[in-house]
Amino acid sequence: MNWKTISRNVGYALLVSALFMLLALLLAIIGKEDSVIAPLSISFLLTFIFGIFPFIFVRKTAAITMREGYVIIVVSWLLSFVFGMLPYLLWGGPFTVINAWFESVSGYTTTGASILEDIEALPKALLFWRSSTHFIGGLGVVVFLLLVIPSSSPMRLRLTNMELSSLSKDTYNVRANQTVYIFTSVYLGMNVVAFIAYIISGMSPFDAINHAFSVCATGGFSTRNLSIASFHSLPITLVTMFFMYVSSLHFGMLYVAVVTRSLKPLNNDVFKFYTGTLIVGTLIVATVLKSEGIIESWYWALIDGGFQTLSYASTTGFGIIDNSTWPIYPALLIMILGIQCGMAGSTTGGVKSDRILLVVKDVIVHIKRSVNPSTVNEVRMNGKPVSDRDVESHVLYVAMFFIVFVVSTLLCLASGVDNGNAIMGTLCCLDNVGPAAGGIGTFGNYNAEPSLAKFFYSIDMFMGRVELYPVLAVASLIFARKKR
Repeated sequence: MNWKTISRNVGYALLVSALFMLLALLLAIIGKEDSVIAPLSISFLLTFIFGIFPFIFVRKTAAITMREGYVIIVVSWLLSFVFGMLPYLLWGGPFTVINAWFESVSGYTTTGASILEDIEALPKALLFWRSSTHFIGGLGVVVFLLLVIPSSSPMRLRLTNMELSSLSKDTYNVRANQTVYIFTSVYLGMNVVAFIAYIISGMSPFDAINHAFSVCATGGFSTRNLSIASFHSLPITLVTMFFMYVSSLHFGMLYVAVVTRSLKPLNNDVFKFYTGTLIVGTLIVATVLKSEGIIESWYWALIDGGFQTLSYASTTGFGIIDNSTWPIYPALLIMILGIQCGMAGSTTGGVKSDRILLVVKDVIVHIKRSVNPSTVNEVRMNGKPVSDRDVESHVLYVAMFFIVFVVSTLLCLASGVDNGNAIMGTLCCLDNVGPAAGGIGTFGNYNAEPSLAKFFYSIDMFMGRVELYPVLAVASLIFARKKR
């Protein structure tokens, strides 16, 4: 294992965080927020020094092994969490060590779960840093690394294949090296358009940039205690719904649709499946909210129910209504949609609609084979056959997801969390939704959860964000080394 090569590449991720810490520091100086100037200054200097150090003492290399690639991915994320918690920890207030760690992991993984009971009490510069972790995490700390590696480098190709799920590359129809630029251009473009749309809808520039960072990363951090509900604005609500939806779609599909100026890319099995589940979910939730008398009119039942359905399905986690007052059925439904989440190649977490659709089609094929063994049945996506080997790998991923969910739930129960919060909190952290229901719902927070449970939740967020395999691969390397 070449740790010098690993440290040099991890340095890029830290320098990206240092850049946004510097921007937050400048905001603090301009706004004369004295309480946060020193914490951000120290955080910036430490992150910058640790990030730049490998470039001074380690020679550049063009080759990495598969092991080193996985270690680069995992260590880049973990060190981003560690240095990202420094501004919170040094500022103090509600940020104990575990709370600062939890908020940092939640930000970078675009989960949006929070320990804050009074978000508006934070200085604006710290709120900007908090939203910036969403922006960095939405694009991916390793993607920033890939952007600066020459396209001809074998390292870039290997890291691209490791960082981006195979599902997310199926419809790009370009070389693997170009997927990074496509993802980045779509992501940055959406952030700019979202910022402008929020300004036009009536947000202040500060609120607009923070919410643009959050919504395009499908993160959910807001500058207000009541999230989107605090603005009492239908235009802001609709803008948020639009970008939650768009950000949960395959970026490659969006890119092709814009470049070709055609809707043909939308003729996609996964797109139809995902959009269909959103429509059905919205209608069910709206019907329950109206019939139970929680919302009086059908119009607002559809708006509020649709917003919360989309918020959970896109793993964003913004709030427009307090779901702690809901019956169990709609609350459970939107959390199930959070497991499915959006399309691969987006900023959403969860299992991905692609895998869920594959599993559904595989079940149907197996039923047909059982009924008519002599007939030829195969899983097809977008009219093309999918090999049994590819199907099995994604079925295995779904199985692994639920195994991790069960183990993590048991660990949270052992740490003192009550049954409901252990199940819902684990689920919504593992699929990167963030808010769950009840006390940890849309207007709630995780502050009252035991410290050990917060640590388990943070591990769930991390594993959900990197899609399990890199973490499990590095863990297997560590255990294999110990056995020697």
